[in-house]
Amino acid sequence: MEKIVLGVLASTNATDLQAVIDAIQAKKLPAEIACLISNKEKAFALKRAEKHGIESIFLDPNDFSSTEEYDSKLVQLLTEHKVDLVLLIGYNKVLSKPFVEAFQEKAMNIHPSLLPAFKGWYKSVYEDVFDYGCKVTGCTLFFISDEPDAGPIIAQKAVDIAENETFDSIKEKVQKAEQEIIIKAVKLFCEDKLKVEGNKVRVLE
Repeated sequence: MEKIVLGVLASTNATDLQAVIDAIQAKKLPAEIACLISNKEKAFALKRAEKHGIESIFLDPNDFSSTEEYDSKLVQLLTEHKVDLVLLIGYNKVLSKPFVEAFQEKAMNIHPSLLPAFKGWYKSVYEDVFDYGCKVTGCTLFFISDEPDAGPIIAQKAVDIAENETFDSIKEKVQKAEQEIIIKAVKLFCEDKLKVEGNKVRVLE
């Protein structure tokens, strides 16, 4: 199995990143993380990366005149680090055409719901699931596309919501599920077993 180079985009804590780091260190994933890039200077994800010797980069959106210009710089940095696969973990910036075209079928985004239900930003998704009184929720991992939260779905995992669940307990369950499918999908990517056919992803035997 060929070793691949990962790049990570994150805006918050990147809790799922820790599971990826742990899997790599345990030799469960044939990968290395070349860099983590954040659009938020105070994102804990930057410290998490630094702690594990991963290059962390704060790229300030205010230094760029447009989203396209910002994303072109992202592409440049990831290319310089020879990244094979990009993981978007809690990344809250909508991607533009330069990025989508550069990393078509090479950038995975994790979302804390069973898409197409409850699209949108993380915190509001958990709040909506809780407020609606849903009995089941989950997470979705997908390849990025021109439309937010609408790319080809790689994997989904459902979690049951008990009567006594809280906002925090739902979030904890979903994050655990996220970590499981991210690691599984990255491994499949390493093995070249993910094939995109239209808006579907087929897992090869």
